[in-house]
Amino acid sequence: MNAAVAFARSRGLPVAVGCATAVAVVASVFASRRVAVPEFRYLVDFSVPVAELAPLAYAVLLAGTLFSPMAELERTSAQPMRRHRAVQLLVLLGCAVALSALPLLAGASGEMVLAAARNAVGYLGLGMIGARLFGSGLAWLPPLGMFGPTLLLGVRFDNTPEPWAWALHPAASTSAAVAAALLWLVGAALAATGSPRGAERAEQR
Repeated sequence: MNAAVAFARSRGLPVAVGCATAVAVVASVFASRRVAVPEFRYLVDFSVPVAELAPLAYAVLLAGTLFSPMAELERTSAQPMRRHRAVQLLVLLGCAVALSALPLLAGASGEMVLAAARNAVGYLGLGMIGARLFGSGLAWLPPLGMFGPTLLLGVRFDNTPEPWAWALHPAASTSAAVAAALLWLVGAALAATGSPRGAERAEQR
C-alpha cells in the first residue's frame, strides 16, 4: 500500500483528482445549462449541456499524472512499474467516469450523464496519447486540438453533428461510443508501454 501511495503522489494524482472533483462539483451545479455551439459554416441552433463539456477538463487534469519526474529512481525500483502504471490507467478511467456521473446528484438525466461519461473516456484517451507523444506537461494538446474543431465545425447544415464529431453525438450513438473507446484503448496502450523517461525527453523537446 505504501508503494502505491508513493507512486500516486510522485505523479501528483491526489492533487489532480482533487482539482478534477472541484471542477465536477461546479459543473454539476450548471449541468443542465446548455452552451451554444459557435458553428462557423452554417447558421444552426445547436447547443450542448455543460455536463457533456466538463469531461474535457477531467481528461486534461488526469492525463497530466501519467508520468513521473523521478524516472531514474523508478527505473532502479525493485518493484515492476508496469503493474503500477496499468492500475493507474484503470484508476484514471474510473475517476473520469465517476466524475461524469456526479451531475446525477443535481438532477441531470441519465442520457446526459452517459454522453458525459463517453466524452470523458474519449478525451482521456486523447490526453494519454498526448502525454505519451509530447510529455505529460503537454497532455492537453490532443484533447483541446479535438475540442476546438468539434465546436467550430462539428455541426452540419441540418443541425445534426458531423460523423467525426463524436463528442456532440447523443448518448445512444454507437459510432460515438466506439470512437471514444478506441481512443482510450490506443491511449492506454501507449501509456502502458511507454516509460516515464521517454516522456521526459518529449517534454524537453
